[in-house]
Amino acid sequence: MADRSNGGAPPLVELRDIVKRFGSVIALNGVTMKVHAGEVMCLLGDNGAGKSTLIKTLSGVHQPTDGQILIDGEPVAMGSPRDALDRGIATVYQDLAMIPLMSITRNFFMGRELGKGRSALGRFDIGGANRIAKEEMGKIGIDVRDPTQAVGTLSGGERQCVAIARAVYFGARVLILDEPTSALGVKQASVVLRYVAQARARGLGVIFITHNVHHAYPVGDAFTILNRGRTYGTFQKDAVSREEVLNMMAGGKELDELSAELEEFARADAGGASNLDPAAAAEHAIAESLHKEAESLHKH
Repeated sequence: MADRSNGGAPPLVELRDIVKRFGSVIALNGVTMKVHAGEVMCLLGDNGAGKSTLIKTLSGVHQPTDGQILIDGEPVAMGSPRDALDRGIATVYQDLAMIPLMSITRNFFMGRELGKGRSALGRFDIGGANRIAKEEMGKIGIDVRDPTQAVGTLSGGERQCVAIARAVYFGARVLILDEPTSALGVKQASVVLRYVAQARARGLGVIFITHNVHHAYPVGDAFTILNRGRTYGTFQKDAVSREEVLNMMAGGKELDELSAELEEFARADAGGASNLDPAAAAEHAIAESLHKEAESLHKH
């Protein structure tokens, strides 16, 4: 595997034993993770694993109850999302924060409008903004013929790429992607994954949050696996298989228990399956299917 340590340079961002409590609820409990330049770190976990809380802690929305966040090896305290952006940490959320009826260019420069003239209140340089938006989208392989068209006319994958290109253009060094492929088809997801690989090639650190191992594994260099606010650890790609990652996400113990329960259920119904009414027969078929899936995952 390629060396991601950049000749001994410190990680772009590092979390050390991060704890986040909301009253008596412990959302994160000792999470440690680091991301180097030119590396895609996949943060994996099922619903409720703590991914969203970790994203918001990294992006300055939440402050950790305990632990440290380091940027370029130096401890920092980020009190707001603006602090994170100023330090080069940009988050692309699942909802994208875009306005479908506004143009690609207007969405690209939203909140950071390109002024014309010396005055801070000078009018928006729409010509220059259109050119930049078109060029930046072209760099990631998306040919935007008319940057004034509504962003809502783009596919889901192309809209994700607008958000990513915007973050990179405005100086992101660490790109946090929140489930960027969750609502996309195979072709659109491939567009986003291709740009994730391009961002890595340009020297960015990418934190790719997902629950889909099949999207994470092709582009990931390392995998941090969350389960109920804790980490199973961080694994380099050459040290762990796709099936092992999937098993850790699902939880080996839970799969053992599920398999045992389904075996008992199957044994109890084995003699009378042919006499079941249609609804019960359907339940029996589902149980057998789940049992086979659990056995398959457990073998890996």
